[in-house]
Amino acid sequence: MPINQLSDKKVQSIKAPGNYPDGGNLYLRVRGSGSKSFIVKATIEKKQREWTIGPYGTAEHQFSLAKARKQRDEIMAAIRAGLTPEPIGKPATKNVEPEDSSDLVPLFGRFALELVTQIESGFRNTKHREQWRSTLKTYCTSIWEKPVDQITTDDVLAILRPIWSSKAETASRLRGRMERVLNAAKVRGFRSGENPAAWQGHLQLLLPKRQKLQRGHHSALPFKDLPGFWEKLASLDTIASAALQFLILTAARSGEVRGATWEEFDLEKRLWTVPASRMKAGREHLVPLSESCMNILRRMQEIRHSTFVFPGAREAAPLSDMTLSKLLHSLCKGYTVHGFRSTFRDWCGEKTDFSREHAEACLAHTIGSAVERAYRRGNSLERRRRIMNAWEVFTLTGWSPIGEDEAA
Repeated sequence: MPINQLSDKKVQSIKAPGNYPDGGNLYLRVRGSGSKSFIVKATIEKKQREWTIGPYGTAEHQFSLAKARKQRDEIMAAIRAGLTPEPIGKPATKNVEPEDSSDLVPLFGRFALELVTQIESGFRNTKHREQWRSTLKTYCTSIWEKPVDQITTDDVLAILRPIWSSKAETASRLRGRMERVLNAAKVRGFRSGENPAAWQGHLQLLLPKRQKLQRGHHSALPFKDLPGFWEKLASLDTIASAALQFLILTAARSGEVRGATWEEFDLEKRLWTVPASRMKAGREHLVPLSESCMNILRRMQEIRHSTFVFPGAREAAPLSDMTLSKLLHSLCKGYTVHGFRSTFRDWCGEKTDFSREHAEACLAHTIGSAVERAYRRGNSLERRRRIMNAWEVFTLTGWSPIGEDEAA
């Protein structure tokens, strides 16, 4: 860690409780009461020790930043000489007020939840915020009441190993969230040393590689069975069936369809613009609409009573994810709603000559370098419109009418 990270101006401006590193084992400690003092943290015989230098200030009994650094140097010199320095401050007496609880190293659970509250404004949606809290609360029970500076690699492995193969995606996200919590604790001065949840050069040496794990793919309806399924689905006259039809025809994600609002559609241009805030990759996505998609939208317009194209049972709320899953299960068991994206992709790859790049673009997947994407942007939409029109024909009839070369 670089030394001399603090300045007198910065020390004076810091208000929030916590430990702020200056580097070289010196920290500024800010209490909940607003008082400030300097401490030194160092590890001796694999145990972390702490020395209080004294309160920050310019009075005779106080320590300026420069004076605190000098004391730090003396302490570290003694440690390097194999000595254990004595505390600098006077021993506590009965007349001394109890130490502010904000001086104590926080427990993992409390610190994690406080961190989520501080950073959640940067999350894409409410579901993401809830997932952060839920995964940490569910899987980190063994370290929930443990100080953040005492969490070890063994603790992290004990949490991850039981779910690393059976719940690969959840385990990966959980590891990343634990790493961020512990990194934040280090920045606040509550930890030192390597992060026990780090992947590169650490856990990657102790856990199987991700590509060798069961990835938990979404079960997809084989594309050869889609026309028969569509016939049953199209015979239903419900909002849920209309939403599922629209999802299949656009190869969109469930959340994108269920959260679709009327303002996102340009019916004259037959275009659906999904804003970046609702896309998984955080980029705006343009979806060309086939005639069947337009027919669905016209039907939904006739019963329109909400800003959502596919409103749910509750007022001013979209359909729930479970509604589509239940509908699919009632018609065809063993498959997932998300799996229809794989159905579309398999059809593109096996029954057409459409390019991989344009098929992936239909799914809002990023392909190629920024230069390649910029080059393709001009004709990508029209190429994708041809793909979605061909997909509509196959879905309704079972016939794949054209390929990329014929469409060019």
